[in-house]
Amino acid sequence: MTDAQPFASLEGTPGNHFRLHFYAAVSDVLAAASQSASESVTECLQALAGYKDELRASGVPDFHTSDVLEWWCGAITQWETTVTGFLPLRAVRQAVGVGVNDMVLAFTSGLIEEDARFSALFERMNGAHGQSGQPRATIAMLTDCRRGGQRPDWRRAFRQFVDCGLLRVTNADAPRVQHGIEVAPALWDVFRGEFHQKPESWLRYAPPDQLPAWNDLILDRSCAQTLTSVPRLIAAGEARTIVLRGPQHNGRRTVLSAIARAAGRGILDASAVNRPDNRIDEERWRHVALLATAMHAMPVLTCEVAPGERLQIPRPEWFDGPVGIAVGRSGGIGGSASERAITFTLGMPAPATRRACWRKALCSDGGSHGNIDAIAESFRLPSGHIMRAATLARSHAPLAGRSVPTLDDIRDAVRLLNAQALDPLASRVSGGGDWSDLATREDTMRELLDLELRCRQRERLPSALDRGGGSDTSAVCGVRALFRGPSGTGKTLAARVLGSVLQKDLYRVDLSAIVNKYIGETEKNLDRVIARAEELDVILLFDEGDALLTQRTGVSSANDRYANLETNFLLQRLEVFDGILIITTNANERIDTAFERRMDVVVEFLPAQPAERWALWQLHLPPNHSVAADFIDELASRCALNGGQVHNAVQHAVLEALSHRGVVDAALLEAAVRREYRKTGAVCPLRSGVPVYSD
Repeated sequence: MTDAQPFASLEGTPGNHFRLHFYAAVSDVLAAASQSASESVTECLQALAGYKDELRASGVPDFHTSDVLEWWCGAITQWETTVTGFLPLRAVRQAVGVGVNDMVLAFTSGLIEEDARFSALFERMNGAHGQSGQPRATIAMLTDCRRGGQRPDWRRAFRQFVDCGLLRVTNADAPRVQHGIEVAPALWDVFRGEFHQKPESWLRYAPPDQLPAWNDLILDRSCAQTLTSVPRLIAAGEARTIVLRGPQHNGRRTVLSAIARAAGRGILDASAVNRPDNRIDEERWRHVALLATAMHAMPVLTCEVAPGERLQIPRPEWFDGPVGIAVGRSGGIGGSASERAITFTLGMPAPATRRACWRKALCSDGGSHGNIDAIAESFRLPSGHIMRAATLARSHAPLAGRSVPTLDDIRDAVRLLNAQALDPLASRVSGGGDWSDLATREDTMRELLDLELRCRQRERLPSALDRGGGSDTSAVCGVRALFRGPSGTGKTLAARVLGSVLQKDLYRVDLSAIVNKYIGETEKNLDRVIARAEELDVILLFDEGDALLTQRTGVSSANDRYANLETNFLLQRLEVFDGILIITTNANERIDTAFERRMDVVVEFLPAQPAERWALWQLHLPPNHSVAADFIDELASRCALNGGQVHNAVQHAVLEALSHRGVVDAALLEAAVRREYRKTGAVCPLRSGVPVYSD
């Protein structure tokens, strides 16, 4: 080796580092090939003679010498000492634990990726081992390249390269010495210094300068102060896995991106390594770890783990970089990736944070919106949904001739988000009107008004209850109500009116889609629909919910045990519920008493008395009816019909009026009432043969 430092003037970039390894592999292969007596090999060498001239011009010793690899290893090592910046090849080499000479082996396998003429040379060299037609480097050929001089054993490095995914065998069914070897294409591009946005079709990369900075985030103050210390823990090696829990679309990945940027790293969105069965594709995950090492990036994995389950995330032994995991509130993270893990929870944004999010989303063009406070008060959404809803509202407002979206535009946009997330498991219940449209007892109405007040003040209640002791009162934000009473007494109607007065969408859970015969699936479906309702700030209605809230029984069979597990899960989930939930039942005796204790409001719907029945008739009869007041009084006093039956009777009378007379009169209404009694098999208490009253 010469005394002068080779390549001293070569700039310290990843691309130049790649070129040094490339030409080292070229020198090594050509030196090995020059020892062959085959005429076909000699012809290929003549086609590659240009490399000989380039190398000689660069001061590289003649490649016929046996110590060419040693010279290159020294030259590359010496050049690296002058480079303080990040070099992908050096990072991978140090992580895997191999030397420069071993990395040259990997480059020998990748020469044909840069110059197809090497495939012809490899075919000729492989022909000496009975492998004619194999255009890639093989183990037998690489063995030839390692003969002579003081060549280190390369088989250990080869196994390490295959284990970490840097090298791949293209014909695993062939004898081992005939294995064709290739370099992972995505990694080869990174070695060249090309950091693509999509290294693989299922993988996304973002460099540090494209990631959000801390100042770009809108976070609660206490949360921001805690998270800003994470990059320091990463640098010190105290935190290798950062787990962010919380609702979907609440900025979990955005925060992880900001952490990566503060740590001087890009991110690799590796969510595709999570298979549909909620297991990690270990081959892909190993590939992500290798790319993350080469790209100085943090892999970020987004997953939703079902209650009671644990997602096992392995960590390759050689990979020591940080990993970010965004996960929901339920389930656990296991595997070697959980070692030296720190966990944070991003709750729903506080009112002040929501206002800042809405202001940023609606006034991003420098304009202003005078209704930000009302919008933030009306829609309790995670930050991601705020941005999506604002974008939809801003695009819809011009269609109505408005330059600034109104509260109604935003409500329509939120409704679109609701439909996308909830339609598979719940259906929207249309509603309207106010409490004057509900005919019920005074004490029942009082409880309903208290329920409305609790819903409106649910975010202020925790701070009002906090005595300064730091107790966790976050669960108080959830409102759980039980409506109990016989069928037709107005329970569902009351839920619809509550949604209307609160200006929130009401979604009825489809129990047929929730309850599943397979063990554990019902709990998963329940958690999914409840979590979506919390995130979207809708009212969730479990109509006839006694099917889910049944009393726990003694365990005499496997069915009893699993039924009790479902009940226990729902009890625990309601404890931390953060939205508005209404459960209706007409079989209160079948509901487990533990559920009643967890209800914030219990509203009793009793059969209507004459005064309530009179109000029901007044509410349901059309404005243009000709039924005398005396007859309505008689119906209210004699006929103990519930609200549903009154509605059915009026509807039938109106249909008859449309078909015959056009106006509902007492005769049509009496016939409709008698029809309702016949449906139930009861005797109508109206006196027979007495003329009906008419106006």
